[in-house]
Amino acid sequence: MTTLWGSKKKDDDDIDDVLHVNGGEGSDNMARESEDGPRPRSARASREPNERDRLLPRNPRPPHGDGYLDPDDPAVSPYNLWTVRALRALSVIFLAITFIWWVLLLVSIFVSPPGLSTRGSGFFDFAYTTLTAGMLLNSLLFFSAPSLAMRVLQGVIGLIIVVDLIIIVSVARIRGEEGPPGIASVVWGVFISGWCVLTDRVVAWGKKEEEERLTGRPETRRTVREWLAVITATTILSIYIAITILMTCTLILRSRDASLEMDGERYFVDGDKYAVHLACVGNSTTSASGKKSPTILLEAAEDPSEFDFEHWLYNAYENGTIDKYCYWDRPGYAWSDNAPSPHSAGMSADNLAEALALAGEEGPWVLVSAGYGSIVSRIFSARHFRDVVGIMLVDPLHEDLLHRIASPMRGFILWGWGVISPLGIQRITGALFGGRSREDRVYGKDAYQGGKYIKAQLQENLVADSLTRSEVSTARTVQGVKTPLVVVSSGISCRKDEDWKRKQEDLTKITDNLVSWDIVNKAPHYIWETYDGRQIMEKRLGELVKSGKSGKKA
Repeated sequence: MTTLWGSKKKDDDDIDDVLHVNGGEGSDNMARESEDGPRPRSARASREPNERDRLLPRNPRPPHGDGYLDPDDPAVSPYNLWTVRALRALSVIFLAITFIWWVLLLVSIFVSPPGLSTRGSGFFDFAYTTLTAGMLLNSLLFFSAPSLAMRVLQGVIGLIIVVDLIIIVSVARIRGEEGPPGIASVVWGVFISGWCVLTDRVVAWGKKEEEERLTGRPETRRTVREWLAVITATTILSIYIAITILMTCTLILRSRDASLEMDGERYFVDGDKYAVHLACVGNSTTSASGKKSPTILLEAAEDPSEFDFEHWLYNAYENGTIDKYCYWDRPGYAWSDNAPSPHSAGMSADNLAEALALAGEEGPWVLVSAGYGSIVSRIFSARHFRDVVGIMLVDPLHEDLLHRIASPMRGFILWGWGVISPLGIQRITGALFGGRSREDRVYGKDAYQGGKYIKAQLQENLVADSLTRSEVSTARTVQGVKTPLVVVSSGISCRKDEDWKRKQEDLTKITDNLVSWDIVNKAPHYIWETYDGRQIMEKRLGELVKSGKSGKKA
């Protein structure tokens, strides 16, 4: 008896399982059909099993009296629909693609892969890709909790990025700086924002569809967990909107700055990969003996040449001390594009030589440089020593001290500032409330806030104690020993740093023809910011020019 009862119970359980899976019709309905004879079954009871049925548990919760599942049953899910599952799978694939692109852009900041180098900083396309990955992650994390608020916010982000795309494509300078990688990153961002709106809408439809099918009505309430998911998702998207608005404001400032007129021209160098700015003032004269007066070639320190350093030289030109001078912006400074990474001081020296050749400018040269620019100037002098008739170093940086700008911590900080530079918070507040002008942002006191400048500083940091140090050490061994040399040092720097003073003295020995070594007592690193510093610099420059006119060369 026990065996027979157990077998009968098992058969009954199997029948119940089949009834649950095929629509949840009870045994009363079967009895009614047996008594009344065959009758048409409901659509739910008569339909063939489909792919959604396989996702239902074998023993779901007992159905309500009407044969429907409880709204809180885990089986009531939009994931029952293959459309929803396919969209989620595609979102995961898009996230993987975005992550690969993000890694490539990150690497290109430090080492530019072929085809991914841009004439801009590279931080903007990295920022757009990061934003795109954030939208996809947000969509996947809260995939099963769709809401109208999320769709609206995602749509707003997409519209703002479309505005950014229009600005980038419309302004020639920005379009050239961002290049194909930047434009592709923005287009991808537009596509993904639209994709997120679509998937959220489809999931909302699928959720309603499954609720009607399995519970008999669409659910109008949300659980606490669902409300928390919606609130978190909308908060994140609101932050993304603020980010995109700031990036748009930064692009507007960049488009305005691109219209700032410049002296001189931009010349494409290094196989036309990027352009550098070069300008010359005045005209060379020829003496009765047929000697051409030297042209002063200016190399700035850690800021663009136009920021103060060129002003004192223009005064020397106005005073008749010199006949002609040329100045340029290293890659990433002022009107010059960024170069691909890595970029060393020797590469900058070659860029300068190529730009001078394209401009038709010829020596003889008297090189005037300061700070880090002295490294570039010394390499240029060694590679073109026959055309250099004088060297003036203003509080120069010694190659043994390059490690100070090559520290990993400094590089990490520069990279961090570069990553947030597309937000342009300082630039925007400066323009709105600080009265900052285009000149301030392009080459003035706010130039350090721009992504191009930060990228240039980062490039100098990455190779300062390796490639650049090797180049300048080699330059010292081949430097023309008869070239007249002037060194002007900062008294403040020498008093504060004994190593700096010793290295200043060592730099007076890079040639055997030292004209003078002056230590300006109250002058800072930027010696030309003081009256005494300008006076001494102009005086020594005049001596070098006279020496050059007399025909003394390396």
